[in-house]
Amino acid sequence: MITECTEADFATLHDQLGRIPRGVVGIAARSTAGEPLVVATAPRLEDGTPFPTTFYLTHPAYVAECSRLEASGIMAEWTTEVGEDEELAAAYAAAHRAYLAVRSEIGAAAGLAEVEEIKNYSAGGMPTRVKCLHALVGHSLSAGPGVNPIGDRALSFMNDVPPIAAPDPEPAATGAGSSDPSDAAEPSAQATAPTDTAEAIAATEPTD
Repeated sequence: MITECTEADFATLHDQLGRIPRGVVGIAARSTAGEPLVVATAPRLEDGTPFPTTFYLTHPAYVAECSRLEASGIMAEWTTEVGEDEELAAAYAAAHRAYLAVRSEIGAAAGLAEVEEIKNYSAGGMPTRVKCLHALVGHSLSAGPGVNPIGDRALSFMNDVPPIAAPDPEPAATGAGSSDPSDAAEPSAQATAPTDTAEAIAATEPTD
C-alpha cells in the first residue's frame, strides 16, 4: 500500500540519497522502524520526462546489497534461467504486467494521462531479462512476496538489511478472493498529491 510521504519522510529520503528523488507520490515500502525503503514515483516528471521506475529503491542497505549482487554477475545467470524455465518466465511476465497496472493506477490518481513513451515498458529488464536488481527489489518490497520472482530471489540473498513492515491489511478488502497482483488497491489521492515540502528541499539540491 502506498502511504503519504510526510515531512519526516522527505527528510529521511534526503539523508538516504543526498537529495530528494523526483516525482515522489508516496512511500511504497517501509521498514519495521517506519523509515522509507522504496518511494512510488509518478510516470511523468514535472518537467515532462517519462519516468519508468515506479518503485524507486532508496534505503542505503538495500541499494548496497543490490549493487553487490549485480557485481557478482548473477543477473546474467538469472536472465538465462528466465529464458529456459517456463514457469519462472510466466511468473516474471506476470510481474511485468502487474508493474504496468500499478503504474497506470498511480498516474491516474495523480491526474496524469497514459505515458505513451513507456506504456509497454516496466523496469529492471522485465519481462525477459534481468538488468537492474534495484528496480526489481523495489518492486518486490512494494508489492510483497510472490509477485516478482527475481526481486524475491534477490532479497533472499541479502545480508544486514532492515526488515520490511507488514503491509496494512485494509487494501485486501478491495481484492478479496483474487490472487492477481494487478488487483492491488489504487493509491489514494492524498498519497499521490504533490507536496510543498519536497519542492522546498529539492530546490536546494541538484536534480538526479
